[in-house]
Formats: sequence, structure tokens, C-alpha cells
Amino acid sequence: MSRILVLQGPNLNLLGKREPEKYGTTTLADIHAVLAAKATTAGVEFEAFQSNAEAELVGKVQSLFDRPADFLILNPAAFTHTSVALRDAISAVRVPFIEVHLSNVFAREAFRHHSYFTDIALGMICGLGAKGYELAMDYALARI
Repeated sequence: MSRILVLQGPNLNLLGKREPEKYGTTTLADIHAVLAAKATTAGVEFEAFQSNAEAELVGKVQSLFDRPADFLILNPAAFTHTSVALRDAISAVRVPFIEVHLSNVFAREAFRHHSYFTDIALGMICGLGAKGYELAMDYALARI
């Protein structure tokens, strides 16, 4: 059975509460429920993992050597702009992925304009809120 992993970075556990003017009122559980339903309908295994700790995210990516996924949907959140370690782990496992951001990172502070992931991703979706995850899932399902 094909498998999709959704990996969520720091502070995304606060969705629905944190700065709703930037991130909306949809919770992370809401997003994962929509994605899980799409995966179930397509007969694909779905797993979502969120952590505020870089080491846990790196460990989860490295676990793909033992329990592979066919596709990764990644929102590295604040680690987008800082985590060479997470980038290296993703490069090592060679799983195709889409980078997703709820807000338009290019319409925000200048330090948010650089991503350590975009150049190794198949694509990036930003600024579409929770809908960006659905679009990434639709692409992943079509690809696998």
C-alpha cells in the first residue's frame, strides 16, 4: 500500500489559536482530518507528525529508511529558514515532497523569503491557507 507522510514543524500545533489573521482559524487536527479522508478514499496510508523539536523531525524523516513513504508533504514552519539538519535528512531519504506554507512567506519579513527546502522540493505552495495542504495531497495522490 502506498504511504504519504505529512510533516509539520514548530508552532503548527497552535493553529486556530495563533495569529488567526495570518494562519486562519482551521486547526491542525482539522487539516489532518481532511487529508486523512482523501488518503482513505484513494486507498493510501496516511500519517501526520508534528513537533516543535528539530531533532524529532529529523528522526521522523530518518525513520523513512526503515518504513518508507512514497511522498512527503512538508511544512517546516520556522525551520524553513534555519534547518540544514532537516534538509540533509530529507535529501538522504530521497522521498519526493512538496513544501507547504499557510501564509505567503514572500509577503512577510525578509528573513522568511529564504527556504532551505524549496530547491530540493518538487514544488512549493504558499499563501493559500489550509487549502494548500489539500492541493499538495491531490498532487501526491496523482503522483503515486
